[in-house]
Amino acid sequence: MMYFVTYQYNGLSEAGLLTENSKKVIPITALGKLMGCDLPVALIDFIPLATKELLLDIRKFMTENSGLGIDLSHITLLAPIPEPPRNIFCIGKNYADHAKEIKNIPSMGEIPEYPIYFSKLPTSITGPDTAILSHADTTEKIDYEVELAVIIGKKGTNISKIDAEEYIFGYTIANDISARDLQKKHSQWFKSKSLDTFCPLGPWILHKESLPIPFDIALTCRVNGEVRQHSTTGNMIFDIPTIISDLSQGLTLLPGDIILTGTPAGVGFARNPPEFLKQGDVLESEIEKIGLLKNIID
Repeated sequence: MMYFVTYQYNGLSEAGLLTENSKKVIPITALGKLMGCDLPVALIDFIPLATKELLLDIRKFMTENSGLGIDLSHITLLAPIPEPPRNIFCIGKNYADHAKEIKNIPSMGEIPEYPIYFSKLPTSITGPDTAILSHADTTEKIDYEVELAVIIGKKGTNISKIDAEEYIFGYTIANDISARDLQKKHSQWFKSKSLDTFCPLGPWILHKESLPIPFDIALTCRVNGEVRQHSTTGNMIFDIPTIISDLSQGLTLLPGDIILTGTPAGVGFARNPPEFLKQGDVLESEIEKIGLLKNIID
């Protein structure tokens, strides 16, 4: 499996690859130099260069030089794409159980006939093991939504479902943190989901070769150790090829674009009584085969 990271070491941020035992990170620039080619510092710039041939060469080199790398304990993992150049694409109500659990909220409970799109600002991104700001002066109702995030690998428009996987680089974990009171107040989702740190992302990107479509993997969200959400990606209303194909009709997707694919049932504001996140809460977002994304509410 190939796990791509963005990390900080000695005050510098750089892209890297986890070693097979997941104990070290090898800088992509160092790999390039050792292989006799120049590779970029930032993962966002590496993604469009990641051909099958280059990845095969990298895998072979890593296998032959297994002792290389910086110990994981010496680095700080950042969001894999800390500063995307565009808004994060998001899909609303993409699990039937989630659509049904909010059926008593006007205009929100219907199962959609077509994908529902909204976006989050790039400034909402934060990384693993970081604080999600509570913004106590702005909101009193912070909610969680664990989601599988798709990372686009190459430029494409009007992509067919059959070809959709060709345009994927890999997958990571996200949590679509939402301010429910702002969502209700403004009658739309953009601001309520775009507050600073409201998109924890990471801890790394699993390359698509390790997760071929179709797949059905578990996703779980825990608050202070209590399971709040648990489902599988097979329960999506609109699967990943459908999302990529539909979103790309008349709209160009670019390398490094991030697509959040929706959340299952169990969100805080649908519980009886509602349970919102509070300062000190530990939030764990976990997806099978990808990993664990842990954050704390500050």
